[in-house]
Amino acid sequence: MTTDSSVSPTDAQALRRAVRGLVGRFSISARADVSCCGMTVAQAACLEALVAAGALRLGDLGRRLGIAPSTVSRNLDRLESRGLVRRVADDVDARAARVQLTAAGESAAREIERQSDQFAASILERLAPDRRRAVLECLDELSAAVRHATEACCPGAFDHLLEPQPARAQHRSGP
Repeated sequence: MTTDSSVSPTDAQALRRAVRGLVGRFSISARADVSCCGMTVAQAACLEALVAAGALRLGDLGRRLGIAPSTVSRNLDRLESRGLVRRVADDVDARAARVQLTAAGESAAREIERQSDQFAASILERLAPDRRRAVLECLDELSAAVRHATEACCPGAFDHLLEPQPARAQHRSGP
């Protein structure tokens, strides 16, 4: 890894615009994907967090997603009314509740993941086959740089968020 302190303002602006554009396009795709499943992006994020972590207390789920407890409750109420999650007593503290996926919730989460994987595959198909691995490795490097820069300005501020897996570890095909 190289660290060149002479990054031009133009390059910094280009990175910011490119990342903003990618985030915006992926957000639009995510909204389209989950609308096919009849839920909001926030509700889908709840399901994905529960798949990754298992049953969680409501406060822990909110911290993991970076959203307010009232928003978590509202999303969980909607998911619960559809039979995708259920609240159960906490094993440690009987006053607290945990939320867990139902079988239908696990199925919905798998469908969202399948749609997201299809979208990602369609993007990779548009890249030259001999460049796909390099693009994924550059994304890993960019992600690590963002994590490092975030820790430099706001230590621990994002420790609660799910850590994405490296893109190259998820990439299963190609050279």
